[in-house]
Amino acid sequence: MAKVSTNITIDAEVKKQAQELFADLGMDLSTAINIYLKKALAEQGIPFEITRGTLNKDTISAMEEVKEMEAHPEKYRGYQDIASLRKALGV
Repeated sequence: MAKVSTNITIDAEVKKQAQELFADLGMDLSTAINIYLKKALAEQGIPFEITRGTLNKDTISAMEEVKEMEAHPEKYRGYQDIASLRKALGV
C-alpha cells in the first residue's frame, strides 16, 4: 500500500506524552495514528465513546431510575394514552 505524508496540528505537550506512551508500547506516533484510523474505518465511526464527561446528578438519577424500572417492570404501570394516565391520577 502506498504511503503519503500528512500534516496535522496537535498540542505540543499532547504529542510529547503520546510519543512517550507509544514508545513504551513499541511503536511510533505514525503507527499509532494508523492503528486508530484503521479501527475507525473498521467500525465506521470513532472507535470509542465520546461524552461530555461528568454527568450531572439529575442525569445519573434518571439513569438509575431506568435501570430500576428495567430490573423490576412489575413495579411500574404503563399507560397507553393520556386519558388513561389522567384517570389513574384522578384528574
